[in-house]
Amino acid sequence: MSAQPSPATTLNEALRTAPASATASVADVRITLRGHLRHTGALVRRNLLWIRQDPESMFDALLMPVVFTLLFVYVFGGSIGQALGGGQERYVQYVIPGMLAMMSMTLSQGVGTGFSQDFNSGVMDRFRSLPIGRGSVLFAKIAVELGRMLFATAVLMVVAVLVGFHISNWPGLFATVGLSALFASSIMWVFLTLGVMLKSAQSVQGVGFLVLFPLQFGSSIFAPTASMPGWLQAFTDYNPLSTLADAARGLMVGGPVAHDLWVTVGWAVAITAVMAPVAIHKFRTKS
Repeated sequence: MSAQPSPATTLNEALRTAPASATASVADVRITLRGHLRHTGALVRRNLLWIRQDPESMFDALLMPVVFTLLFVYVFGGSIGQALGGGQERYVQYVIPGMLAMMSMTLSQGVGTGFSQDFNSGVMDRFRSLPIGRGSVLFAKIAVELGRMLFATAVLMVVAVLVGFHISNWPGLFATVGLSALFASSIMWVFLTLGVMLKSAQSVQGVGFLVLFPLQFGSSIFAPTASMPGWLQAFTDYNPLSTLADAARGLMVGGPVAHDLWVTVGWAVAITAVMAPVAIHKFRTKS
């Protein structure tokens, strides 16, 4: 049986077969778009091979949707469902679209911790010594994390159906997944920046928790905001996770969509426009 290629071998092979303009000294030439695409593809394969060698890294994407869905449905479903004018079944229809919004935010943190680990292990020093596009390293990380998010979304929907969620609008479901992926990709630039700037994966995780916790629970993901204090409602009105969750509900179970959809897209574009250049610059100049 032939041995599987290592991630490093995969990257080196791609670099050897890349165009000359892409493999010449970075200081001498500008890497072409084709070169960037080839390098990104090689790095995506490298990251997927690492997941294959370390399947435990997928445990969070597998178990988080199961644990959170069961926890919120069976612990809070009865009381919040009554407040919504129904029972547990009514709450299932409310919380599952919100869970899709939560997954996009929570799993985005993994790209920052993984990036920091690669720096501490010396892998990023190797990448930065090679004639590859600096942005390719970051885009490959985002692509793989989006794949993990889609896997977690599939697990979430399976569990959702088992606890009573009714999928009546398949186009709306797919639109919700696309919107969540768009927003997740923008948040990943924030965590990539933290992965470059902070010294350890634990620091990235700690800062990420401080950011994620108030955004997730100070939103309409798990409960309606009408009963919240006025100052907290003002916060939820500007919280992009609230607009993402509300847009997901409109798309999946019916209701207003347009305003929340465009506000969420606006947040995603704005965050990407600000943080992507920052992340790439920090990666280029990190000593």
